[in-house]
This record gives sequence, structure tokens and C-alpha cells, in this order.
Amino acid sequence: MIRQSPAEGILRSLGVTAPSDIDLEAIAFDMGVFRIKYRELDGCEARIVGMGKNAIITVDPRSPPRRQRFSIAHELGHWHHHHGKVLFCQSKDLRQCPGALGSEQTANRFASNLLLPGYLLNPLARTFPKLTIRAVKSVAETFDASMTATAIRLVETGHVPSMLVCHGPLGRRWFVRSPGVPERWFPCDTLDPEGYAIEVKNGKDQNMPRKIGADAWFDLRGADDFEVEEESFRTANGEILTILNLIADDMLEEREHSYRR
Repeated sequence: MIRQSPAEGILRSLGVTAPSDIDLEAIAFDMGVFRIKYRELDGCEARIVGMGKNAIITVDPRSPPRRQRFSIAHELGHWHHHHGKVLFCQSKDLRQCPGALGSEQTANRFASNLLLPGYLLNPLARTFPKLTIRAVKSVAETFDASMTATAIRLVETGHVPSMLVCHGPLGRRWFVRSPGVPERWFPCDTLDPEGYAIEVKNGKDQNMPRKIGADAWFDLRGADDFEVEEESFRTANGEILTILNLIADDMLEEREHSYRR
């Protein structure tokens, strides 16, 4: 039996059976957050202040609408898991990525499960033979979620052996792999100068996945024996997110490995 997350438990208890039913204000009210305010904040993107069983969430309206939704869901995560604390969430805390730590990681996980619950996401994820930007956009529209949060959740479903890798100006920032992808496939710190992702970094759009040697992404002996499908896009804050589909069954086999020298 698959264990459901606290966020999914809340959604099921409210009778949420479709993505359009995920009404954050109604969910917040049910959780004891009787008001969501929108006003400019200094030094943070959102905050929650509670007393007893009731709380107020404040969100900065200058953020994009889908980021505001994630911010609300994030604060609800704090309310569920960190009751009684006053928390001010800065931009770095709301990265919608696996890089957050401690209480922020817990709140981010709650937000992802609330906005993209597995029991609604998984049936849709199974309809895609591979993970593409088009698929991510379609699911993001359906759930009114950000591209980053959606891409992460789709990789995590494991229906397609894949990875999502984020690069910033200083190199790789984080990555997430599907459950069935062996740990030996650990992406390089920097983008391959001859890869397709570097084109996106330089301002060129990518409109379809393209095959590339796996050694462009993995500094692993024998990686040049395989190909992966690569597709990248630029986020609003300038990071490069790359979807990697592992198309060779042999890449999913567990085996001893060594890195190139």
C-alpha cells in the first residue's frame, strides 16, 4: 500500500477529485488560516503568523501568480508541520527545488504534494511515453503550477526513467532522478560546451528533445557507450533546467562503476 502524504490526506478529506478542485483559499480556511493577504513585503516573499488554532498568510503580489500559489502552499506546509512558529520565507527558501534544507525542505515538499498530488498526477503522467517540455507545460497548465515544480514531480513519479538537472551561472545547482535510475548516473558540474543545453544558456530556444552522448552529462567510464535524450529550458530567474530521458535499458542496470580520469 502506497503511503499518502499529509497534503494528499488533506485534499482527499476535502473531496478533491480533480486539479481544478485545488482551491488554496478554501484549503487554507479549512486548516485554520482564516485570511490570505496580498501586500508588498520587505526581505521575504511570504510569511505566516498564527495564534492558537488560527493564522494569517501574507504573500507578496509582485511575484508571478503560480509562484504566489507555491508560496501559499509552502506556508500551509509550515502551518501543518511547524505550528506555533513565526517564519519569514525568503526567495531562496521558495526555490521549488530539492536544494532547500530542514524546515524549508519540509514545507516545499508539502507544497509540491498539495499542488501536484500523486493520486491525480500519476494517471496523467502515465499518458506520456517520455518526459518533454511540452508534457511539463501541459501538466503545469492543468494543475496551475510552475514549470519547475511540475518537472520535479513528473521525474519523481518514475513512470519515465529520467533526470532533471539545474545549472546556474556557477554550474550545477541541483538535480533529481527517477527512483529507478541508478545512483552512478551523477551529472557533471558544468554544461558540456558542445551540448544542446549550452545553446539554451546562450539564448536559443529548444523545441524538441535531441539525442546526445551520455558522456556529455556523466563523467563515468563507459558513458560514451550510451545516448540520452536532452531538452532544456530557461527559468524566470535565469537558471537552465534540463530534462534527460535515459533511453537505453542498460543504463538502468545496477553495476560497479568508475569515473573517468
